[in-house]
Amino acid sequence: MTLRPRDAPPTFTLARRIEDAGLNASAPPQQAYVDGWLLRLSPGKAKRARCINALQRGHLSLDIMLSRCRGAFASAGLPLILRITPFTQPPDLDAELAARGWRRFDETRVLALVHLPASAPPLPAGVRLQEVGPAQYAEVVGQLRGTPPEQIAAHFERLAASRVPYQAYLLLRGEELLACGQIALEDGLVGLYDILTPEGQRGRGHGRRLCEALLQRGAEQGARHAYLQVDEANAPALRLYERLGFVLAYRYHYRTDTPDEP
Repeated sequence: MTLRPRDAPPTFTLARRIEDAGLNASAPPQQAYVDGWLLRLSPGKAKRARCINALQRGHLSLDIMLSRCRGAFASAGLPLILRITPFTQPPDLDAELAARGWRRFDETRVLALVHLPASAPPLPAGVRLQEVGPAQYAEVVGQLRGTPPEQIAAHFERLAASRVPYQAYLLLRGEELLACGQIALEDGLVGLYDILTPEGQRGRGHGRRLCEALLQRGAEQGARHAYLQVDEANAPALRLYERLGFVLAYRYHYRTDTPDEP
């Protein structure tokens, strides 16, 4: 396979646009603001939909902010989690939480494809891309991840209510699932989400074919750049995205003061 030339790293402006697009695409119905911090309170599996995003430097002390946020998360039956990005405010928040003993976990890379390819290779004979609705897609993802019914329901709720419409696809051979994924389009950006391959289909190039087809769908609808989020420890996925030409835009992680990973 010929590797795509690697793009230069995205500019700060593009990285900031990607962060905003990711926030918009992951917005659940259950959210609120506290003095410039965005609280997301979905009962689903995705941590980005059930955490604090510290978007602005507020006027309240950190003790008061954390106390108010803790009450909101407790009322929603959720552990208190804070997402830390290069754009977090105030800039020393991560260091302050570390000094208070908050654990750091789930290191995540945000990758960017600065220039979308002009076209995608054709799918193999007998393989097709099928668009599906949010209810079916949430069920497929839930089955692949082994998530409980309440988290599947929360996933569907978030997709159905999103102000950035998702397009969900299954890569099929006949009725056999080879891979699945979603795109979210906003302001010339196409985000790739929930790229999953059934365990028995891994290592056969299905994820690459799916991503290439999804990027083409995005380009056909006016996208000029692409982005995605991937766990720092997911080496196979990182290799795939590197082959597709994605480069690092920025990293983020989470912090919590609960004893176990939420």
